[in-house]
Amino acid sequence: MVATVLPCDPDTAVRSASPMIARILERALEGRELSREEGLTLAEMEPESLGAFVTVADEIRRRRVGDLITYVVNRNINFTNICIIGCKFCAFSTGPNAADAYDLSFEEIARRAAEAWARGATEVCVQGGLPRELEGSHYRDILRAIKRATPEIHIHAFSPMEVVYGVEKTGMPLADYLAMLKAEGLGSLPGTAAEILDDDVRQLLSRKKVTVTQWVDVITTAHRLGIPTTSTMMYGHVEQPIHWINQLCLLRDLQKDTGGFTEFVPLGFVHFNTQLFQEGKSRTGPTVEEHLKVHALARLMLQGVIDNIQVSWVKATAGEYLPPEEFHARIRELGRIPAERSTTYKLLKIFPGRAN
Repeated sequence: MVATVLPCDPDTAVRSASPMIARILERALEGRELSREEGLTLAEMEPESLGAFVTVADEIRRRRVGDLITYVVNRNINFTNICIIGCKFCAFSTGPNAADAYDLSFEEIARRAAEAWARGATEVCVQGGLPRELEGSHYRDILRAIKRATPEIHIHAFSPMEVVYGVEKTGMPLADYLAMLKAEGLGSLPGTAAEILDDDVRQLLSRKKVTVTQWVDVITTAHRLGIPTTSTMMYGHVEQPIHWINQLCLLRDLQKDTGGFTEFVPLGFVHFNTQLFQEGKSRTGPTVEEHLKVHALARLMLQGVIDNIQVSWVKATAGEYLPPEEFHARIRELGRIPAERSTTYKLLKIFPGRAN
């Protein structure tokens, strides 16, 4: 069964759900904060109530952020695929002697950033693997190269894993290291390397990845230094619904404390060519029902705290470039209004019209 937004008002949709689910959905529509237990009940609901759940989530979206669908014009620059961490869910990294290994020069990174700026991008997202021989100054020098070539572009760069690696390489205290990156032009951090924020699950995914405590420490330190970050969750692999809820509650608590998250990004696991799947330890990515549940849960569990939900790039079919005009057309087909934004959700331009 694939649920869709029901063709009725949310109150009618709620009445179509089971009594227990209906009570929780009513509380959400009243703007109340849902408990961990209520979230888990929604995550484990029977399929018959899923349509009502999705309808209520869409209504909360309408109330909280309206009918604009925003996008940021950016370019991803993955500067190396050489990595020593060995995450079992990753199909990107390789060893230094592999035929497809690459490590972009500072000049090439800067060239790609300048090319993106010339084509209308306002942001570059910069991340990479963790080579064993990485110099302690490497991340700083990437920032310097980009800022020399394109001073005005926003640099969204370096996951908490990369930050911890940089701290290890330099021996600097975390706060000092992040302050240095900010002074060199870092605009925001991607809240990736989160996957599932449960150390038992993380041991199954990657034994060398940052711990939950380390991830939280990087994120909260960045926020207190005035460096905003995204928040993420990767789902559809070995985790269970309780892990979704625990993560959403943790992110909600962090946001109440620091206010530094710009958005929540649900990341569906892509199983192709991953060790985790090849060893028979993971699912084949999320089901349609899981996609709907995770996005709807984010709307209800995070409402009023993190109201921006960003969809990730659909790597399997979308290629590497999509012009803004194509975004506009697809957004209008949904009956919504396209708008360009900055990394931190400042509206830059609203484009008129909806599809009839």
